[in-house]
Amino acid sequence: MELSEARLLDALAGLQAALGCLTLLLLRRIGSSYGRHSSPRLGWQMPARLAWVLQELPSLALPLLECARAAPSHLRRRPNALLLAMFLVHYAHRTLIFPFLIRGGKPTPLLIWMMAFMFCTFNGYLQGRYLSQYAEYSEDWVTDPRFLTGFALWLVGMLINIHSDHILRTLRKPGETGYKIPKGGLFEYVTAANYFGEIVEWCGYALASWSAQAGTFAFFTLCVLATRAEEHHRWYLEKFEDYPKSRKILFPFLF
Repeated sequence: MELSEARLLDALAGLQAALGCLTLLLLRRIGSSYGRHSSPRLGWQMPARLAWVLQELPSLALPLLECARAAPSHLRRRPNALLLAMFLVHYAHRTLIFPFLIRGGKPTPLLIWMMAFMFCTFNGYLQGRYLSQYAEYSEDWVTDPRFLTGFALWLVGMLINIHSDHILRTLRKPGETGYKIPKGGLFEYVTAANYFGEIVEWCGYALASWSAQAGTFAFFTLCVLATRAEEHHRWYLEKFEDYPKSRKILFPFLF
C-alpha cells in the first residue's frame, strides 16, 4: 500500500508538470479572466475576499490534516518539519491574512475560483502527504547547500511577494478609484514584482525539498504567473502612455 501510494505521488507530480504546460498554452491563447482582466461573460462572481479564503484554504488545511495523521517519528525529523513549515507559512498568510488586506478587489468568476480551489486541493494533498509520510531526508539535510540556498531563496521570495503586494494595495489613497503605475521596490525593474517574488519563493522551496513534488509545483507556478505577468505588462503599456519602457515583465534585466 505504501509503495503504491508513493508511486501515485510521483505520478501526480508528473501530472502537475503536464498541467503546467497545458495551462501555459491555454493562458497564452485565451488569457486569464480574473482581476483587471475579468469578463462578465463567465457568469456568477464571488466577492474577492471570500474567494481568496476559500480557494487557498485546502492548501493550508490538507497538510495540517496529514500532519495530524502522520507518525510522530516522521514529523520529528527536522527537514520534514521545516519544509512543511515553509509551505504552511505561505498558505497561512494567503488564507488568513492576505484576503483581509485587500482593498476593493474585483469579484472572482465562479469558474476561475473552482479551478483555483481544485488546484489548491490537489497540491495541498500532494505536498502535505509527501512531506508528512514519504519524504526521506538525513538529519544533516538542513546543512546541505541545496537546503540552505533553497531556504534563503524561499524567505527572500516571500518577503518580496509580501512587500510588492503592500505596494499595490497602497497605490490608491482612500476614496480614489482606477489604476496607477506601481512604483518602488522591484516594481522599478519589473511589471510583476509580486509574481517574481512568488516564483523565487517556490523555486527556493523546490531546491530545499529536492523532490519531484516540489519541483513540479514550482514549474506550475512559473507557467501560470509568467503568462499572467505578460498580460499585465501589455495592459499597462496600452493603458499608460508614460509607462516605463525599460521596465521588464517578470525577471529584472532579463524578461
